[in-house]
Amino acid sequence: MTALTAAAAPAARPALHRGGLLRAVLRTHRTALFLSLSALACATAALVWLHSLGDEARAGMSACATPSTDRLPSCAAVEAITADEVYANGIAVLATALSWVMFPVAAWAGGALVGRELERGTAQLAWTQSVGPLRWLAAKLAAPAALLTAGTGALVLLNVRARGDGDPDLVGDWYNPDAFVSTGPVAVAYALAGLALGALAGLVWRRALPATGVALAASLLLHSLLERHREDLWPTVSRIAPGSIELPRSASQVTWDTPLPHGVRISHATFHPRSHFWPLQYVETGLLLAVTGTATAAAFLLLARRLP
Repeated sequence: MTALTAAAAPAARPALHRGGLLRAVLRTHRTALFLSLSALACATAALVWLHSLGDEARAGMSACATPSTDRLPSCAAVEAITADEVYANGIAVLATALSWVMFPVAAWAGGALVGRELERGTAQLAWTQSVGPLRWLAAKLAAPAALLTAGTGALVLLNVRARGDGDPDLVGDWYNPDAFVSTGPVAVAYALAGLALGALAGLVWRRALPATGVALAASLLLHSLLERHREDLWPTVSRIAPGSIELPRSASQVTWDTPLPHGVRISHATFHPRSHFWPLQYVETGLLLAVTGTATAAAFLLLARRLP
């Protein structure tokens, strides 16, 4: 009986060890976890509250008449509504926070998640306690990636719901950088890219401060490049007509030209209609996931090459 028990114990140890490794990651970074969950709770509460203000905010942007008529309220009553300004400002602040979430993630991943542990030697200590370096890195990335995907994805869904009908006078046009990122899967992809770039920077520099700076710089470069070339990620629609062209409000204008051949004014415009939102989202998300996968693979290869 004793021999059977002793033989069974080693078989059960790996499963417990894997669970213990994930718990160790969460326990080591419990401050970051607490701050992240607090920010998630605050953002969730704010978006629910903004959603409740939506109808009143739209009433503050409605048409009016002086004096009031059977169909239109008085302009004085409409101007007295202040919920529209509170609503618009709140949506704008949360959209910016969602679209820039990759920067604190990259800084934390490069500095605290990987760089600091390599600098202090705690990672090397863990590797000597039956935790292989590759499994250590996998656990370091898996737990934050799962939490970032769930948390950012939930906030994106709440943000889309809080925006209601997407009135551009209240929540901005769909192609505005912050509005675009914060209303689709690209927000999750940015967060995961920041995590992967930060982890790679931590492994390359093996010190917290330089890794933080490099991770931030790489994330800023990636964010800026995609934002600058977003309009080139999907073919535009062209419109040519004599005289002037009036594009719909929801169109994202890319180019505008008014040549005068033979004295005839012809307008040529290229733009992205509202229907291009999802193709642009999918292409940018795919590019970011490719960067994430490449950076993650590079991190594992670098760690494997440094093993004795």
